[in-house]
Amino acid sequence: MNKIIVSNALNCPVCEADLGVQGNSLLCERGHCFDIASAGYVNLATAKQSGGGDSKELVAARTAFLSAGYYERFADAICERAAHYARGGIIIDAGCGEGYYSLRAARAAEAAVCGFDLSKFAVMAAAKAARRQGIDAAFAVAGIFNMPLKDGCADAVMNLFAPCAAQEFCRVLKVGGYLIVAGAGEHHLQGLKGVIYDNVTKNETRADLPNIPSLCLREQARVRYDITLRRHEDIMALFSMTPYFYRTSEAGRAALEATDRLETTVDFDIFVYQKV
Repeated sequence: MNKIIVSNALNCPVCEADLGVQGNSLLCERGHCFDIASAGYVNLATAKQSGGGDSKELVAARTAFLSAGYYERFADAICERAAHYARGGIIIDAGCGEGYYSLRAARAAEAAVCGFDLSKFAVMAAAKAARRQGIDAAFAVAGIFNMPLKDGCADAVMNLFAPCAAQEFCRVLKVGGYLIVAGAGEHHLQGLKGVIYDNVTKNETRADLPNIPSLCLREQARVRYDITLRRHEDIMALFSMTPYFYRTSEAGRAALEATDRLETTVDFDIFVYQKV
């Protein structure tokens, strides 16, 4: 568990007191104790937050897909911004999943990174990946709308495809700190949608972008390129990562199940805000 994160960023989710490492646990001065799992993560979710997040199967599928490098150019664009805006600082990955972007940002920015996600399986995978890669990061089970973090502790917050909790991100950012938000661009996964839907429409810009005076838009960028998936397993893994997984007809699923090669555009919108 990264000591910089523990001492400078984390606080107790029960009483908001400072946390410290004691043996294999995080302990606050009021006696609230949170054990660090053998995999290296800690559960800081409150009772209201517990039990949500992605399944073990979904996490495994997403890990396999991302490990194949299909989103690497997008990841590089995120890491370039992390390094530019928060080099050597504290970066919070809000909705970190299995830590693919968190760990790449930690290396690129030489930063102390802390990732939160409600999925125990995702956070466990992230912590194990950090250990394998020799990266001293911190990962915790917790919701992103009420993170167990001190006010003004972060140099940057990354919010990639997860819901945007703008007020909470603003709270934990230092004045002058940056929020990096990413979502699907208008042509994202058009090829996939062409297999499962009769009528393919463009994606709309995400509706939950920050709209508060203290977060000012400083940069907007787009990363768009084509990929070819040549394995059925990769196609189904990609499908499981999308919201279409939950709202596709049986006919659409059957068409995808019969597909062994898929060409599609990937299209990402990136927005960078600064706390003023």
